[in-house]
Amino acid sequence: MMPPPPKRIPPRGPLKTSARQRVLAQWRGVDLAPLESAQALRARRIGDVLPRVAADLRMDSRRAEIEVVKVWNDLIDPNIVAHAQPAGLRKGTLFVNVDSNVWLSEIVRYRRKEILDRLQHSFGREVIARISFRLG
Repeated sequence: MMPPPPKRIPPRGPLKTSARQRVLAQWRGVDLAPLESAQALRARRIGDVLPRVAADLRMDSRRAEIEVVKVWNDLIDPNIVAHAQPAGLRKGTLFVNVDSNVWLSEIVRYRRKEILDRLQHSFGREVIARISFRLG
């Protein structure tokens, strides 16, 4: 199987050259203006760039994760906190690591609903829809 041909970039029209660029090209013996302009960074307004950067870094979801970790110790029973800690939040599912099989069984059987209700009351159902407990 042959790889697809590389994409062709349409050629740009002739660039305007300033007197400075023409003098430099004559002195160097070669015109480097197209190369220099291609390597130059294009300045953009911060207001245009920042939303995309924040979306790429998933800042909103990471902020929610940090808030859950901060509030976990205050919202949840100290006996559970001693054995279970949040590990991450992805697509509405909070992943919680539990340190032993005994506590995992206790939490999943008897305390899951209480923990989920407290977290949903504090953060909303759209942030935390489910909880997944795992040994770890």
